[in-house]
Amino acid sequence: MEYRKNEMVTLKIEDCGVDGEGIGKADGFTIFVKDAVIGDVVTAKIMKARKNYGYGRLMEVLTPSPDRVEPACAFARQCGGCQLQALSYEKQLAFKEKKVRGHLEHIGGFTDLPMEPIIGMEQPWHYRNKAQFPVGRNREGRIVTGFYAGRTHSIIENRDCVLGMPVNREVLDRVISHMEKYGIEPYDEMTGKGLVRHILIRYGYYTGEVMVCLVVNGNQIPEEKQLIASLREIPGMTSIMLNINRKRTNVILGEHICRLWGPPYITDRIGNLRYQISPLSFYQVNSFQTQKLYEKALEYADLTGEETVWDLYCGIGTISLFLAQKAKFVRGVEIIPAAIENARDNAKLNGISNVEFFVGKAEEVLPEEYEKNGVYADVIVVDPPRKGCDQQLLETMVLMKPQRIVYVSCDSATLARDLRYLCDRGYELTRICPVDQFAQTVHVECVTLLQKNVD
Repeated sequence: MEYRKNEMVTLKIEDCGVDGEGIGKADGFTIFVKDAVIGDVVTAKIMKARKNYGYGRLMEVLTPSPDRVEPACAFARQCGGCQLQALSYEKQLAFKEKKVRGHLEHIGGFTDLPMEPIIGMEQPWHYRNKAQFPVGRNREGRIVTGFYAGRTHSIIENRDCVLGMPVNREVLDRVISHMEKYGIEPYDEMTGKGLVRHILIRYGYYTGEVMVCLVVNGNQIPEEKQLIASLREIPGMTSIMLNINRKRTNVILGEHICRLWGPPYITDRIGNLRYQISPLSFYQVNSFQTQKLYEKALEYADLTGEETVWDLYCGIGTISLFLAQKAKFVRGVEIIPAAIENARDNAKLNGISNVEFFVGKAEEVLPEEYEKNGVYADVIVVDPPRKGCDQQLLETMVLMKPQRIVYVSCDSATLARDLRYLCDRGYELTRICPVDQFAQTVHVECVTLLQKNVD
């Protein structure tokens, strides 16, 4: 039977898609239903219909799944940030293991996967050490901040995100209060007018240090001294920054940053290493799980103190410095110059001298260093963005013939593609461990180990 748009159907949810949506069938017609969980019996309204499948909106849960839980956030369905709050945490972990396994089997063509149990969290809430809040006006004309509704730029007012740090609310209250007091306008995407675009908050999970960075469509904040004085009353306040972004763009941060008060960074630590974090720094958002992730990567690297290691997409040197404690020498590559400055500062901060950092694209720096200077690697650690590795980079990795490749990934689909390429060219996938860096969402981090086959 074929269903049409706006028809109502009753479904038993039998499976879960990679984006967390429930999957059910009505007369052989597959329907994907956001916010439904496996085991639910639901009523759904068909919103889009194709020949053999469609997308439905959850209208009513007739019989809740035994794995369904009450979301901790009242805005869980509307907000684009969390997709799995209605699912028990135990089942969230099972879903993520299945997602990684499915991608490696179906995209990578792997069988008999050497999977280790996913590393979950004891407390899967209030873990995000970074949050970016858009600022605007609601229909009543009040200044609001919160998060964008899924797939929109409509702000859902919420200053108490259950994934964020408790200090966020205090920061947002004070900034909005200052704007209201002095008539400071929020930015309007439609007109390109208004001043305050976003409020970025970074938090040192282990140090308690707080950074506030205001993203503005201008050069300064009116009555700046009063705002600084107010924010400085918040315990842990360490750095107050201004980021200038005058472009008509969806990109949050501009290139120019001004320091309003305090140092231009905060510090945090992972294990026994300290890191300086600036507004533009890439730093894993879940500090607690990052330590577990890096410990697993270090375990897979199996360093004895004699190895030369390359860390590709090294950011501010977080993994590089972790590896340098056990390696003979580590070279890191990152495209963002400010991140490499941070990496070099972080090496000095920790008294680590057996590291060297390069600015540039990993897919350009590594081939150039290999061809011109004959550099080699015993171990390569790679932690690319969601799109995975460039093919030229993968080709160079194969040519360099490291004994081990430790691939850290935030997207198991591109991971599966890249692992297939490497395993077709002399490597064997020997260990896999998912790590839950992003509780309540569909995203999952993964550490894998590839070992060179004996020629």
